[in-house]
Amino acid sequence: MQTCWLLSLSIVAVPFVFPFLWMIASSFKNAAEVLGSTSLIPETIRWTNYVEVFEYQPFARQYFNSLYIAVLVSAGTLVISSLAGYALARMRFAGAGLLMLFLVSALMVPEEVTIIPNFFLFGWLDLMDTHWPLVLLPVFGSHGVMATFLMRQYFLAIPKELEEAGKMDGLSRLGIWWKIALPMSRPALAAVTIITFLFSWNLFLEPLVFLSSREMFTLPLALNNFTDAYGAPLWHLQLAATSLAVVPVLVVYILAQRQIMESFALSGVKG
Repeated sequence: MQTCWLLSLSIVAVPFVFPFLWMIASSFKNAAEVLGSTSLIPETIRWTNYVEVFEYQPFARQYFNSLYIAVLVSAGTLVISSLAGYALARMRFAGAGLLMLFLVSALMVPEEVTIIPNFFLFGWLDLMDTHWPLVLLPVFGSHGVMATFLMRQYFLAIPKELEEAGKMDGLSRLGIWWKIALPMSRPALAAVTIITFLFSWNLFLEPLVFLSSREMFTLPLALNNFTDAYGAPLWHLQLAATSLAVVPVLVVYILAQRQIMESFALSGVKG
């Protein structure tokens, strides 16, 4: 029975794994062989594709741009969402339910609807062609709201007796959040960090709108710029660059997929 189950899963996994294997294999082919050959294995392995990726445009700088922006967005979202989530879960104040309703409603607004007002806002702030919009919009936008909701649901599951014990020890609200709530919500914190990092890493629309110089580009824009003089894609370079860009995403998923699933499962325990 177990053998049949594993065989069935392997067959189902083929459509998902094959495109990835094709991408890796094709990243070692020349431009003509990528679309002109049906063989998965390249005739001649071209390691130089990975060298040309860095020579064609400032790919190392663009890679670093995506990396540090994703780290800043993850850290900012983690702080803001955990503070807001704790306040909505544990502090009673007038309009708390209405505020939560407004926040959840923000999830229903597509980013394409708000991109034009945000364009004029950051233009007025003289922040065009900078990375500030790519940091601030995910932290305070709909993705930050989703992270806040996730943290709120997790904080609701923490026993109130622990907070009361902290108050008896003289802890303030901020102290309880820091010393009790955060240490007990590590799965949720890990999930928020991972999901936010991946969201920022794959962001395309905002960089396309707010950035104009190649040195400021992030990876999604950089991958779109491996073209020849006529605008045709250089597939061998695009696939090599994409293979490099996928590495952090794979590492994150492999190391922390359990925390993501556990956090989403526990977010509905109490509400």
